[in-house]
Amino acid sequence: MSQKHRRPTLQDVADRVGITKMTVSRYLKDPALVSAAAQEKIAAALDELGYIPNRAPDLLSNAKSKAIGVLLPSLTNQVFAEVIRGVEAITEPAGYQTMLAHYGYSSEVEQERIASLLSYHVDGLILSESYHSERTLRMIQTAGIPVVEIMDSRSPVIEQAVGFDNAAASYAMTELMLQKGYRRIVYFGARMDVRTRLKMEGYAAAMQAHGLEPLSMATDAASSFSLGARLLLDARARYPDMDGIICTNDDLAVGAIFECQRQGIAIPEEIGIAGFHGHDIGQAMVPKLASVITPREAMGRVAAEQLLARINGAELTEPVIDLGFELSAGQSI
Repeated sequence: MSQKHRRPTLQDVADRVGITKMTVSRYLKDPALVSAAAQEKIAAALDELGYIPNRAPDLLSNAKSKAIGVLLPSLTNQVFAEVIRGVEAITEPAGYQTMLAHYGYSSEVEQERIASLLSYHVDGLILSESYHSERTLRMIQTAGIPVVEIMDSRSPVIEQAVGFDNAAASYAMTELMLQKGYRRIVYFGARMDVRTRLKMEGYAAAMQAHGLEPLSMATDAASSFSLGARLLLDARARYPDMDGIICTNDDLAVGAIFECQRQGIAIPEEIGIAGFHGHDIGQAMVPKLASVITPREAMGRVAAEQLLARINGAELTEPVIDLGFELSAGQSI
């Protein structure tokens, strides 16, 4: 079980720099209120100490807040809506509030959001990323509360991860398409976060295992149906002989299918298309989308169960919990 630590105070920061506590307080309100030289020293001390502002009453410093923080990269992605449903299915009956924060796939914004959540003395954190800034890791260590990372079972963990192997899932879907005879398969990637890169690695490994060239269309833009349609047109221009597409999520795959239908391209006869996550729209459309079915709600439930158990004194026994995945061939490959 993680132990809540004594958090660094304004006086600790002041002592580190050799200034008054009031000067540190002024800096935190507005850095421009202190000299440039002091700004630099105070910023360094805050970072080194893993300082966390305190926005909660002092009585919470050594008590449970009955709240957990949940960090999400997107508020519009259906994947995370289902994760939250799973989390709250466990936390609400247990009397815990969930405090949600959105960071838009930015480690710098994640750092700010985590600092904010920790300032309210949340009892635990559920994080949607596997890689974090050094400042974030120091703050988490300073807070001394349980942390669970979700969506990935392959990357290094802070304490505990609940998820699945993104690279293995993408490898398996690529193998399925290869078994069905597709050879010029292009990978559509968006956001280019760690999980997308793992999926691309799995895809490339499967292609290379069959002596085939990995091909990709990648962008840092946010996923959407319209982006999937645009990537389909761009890919057809770049790889006119392509016969298959694997997408980093179902949004891109559904958009690509819609564009094929507009262009009169037969699916799966001319192009096979597969997505990732098994969203409802892909499973309800015609043709039914081939997709990797991931356990989003189960991830939320298990992550919350593990977190609450450790908050309440249980020992950490499973650093990594892999919930696996399923493949659905649908009708689009």
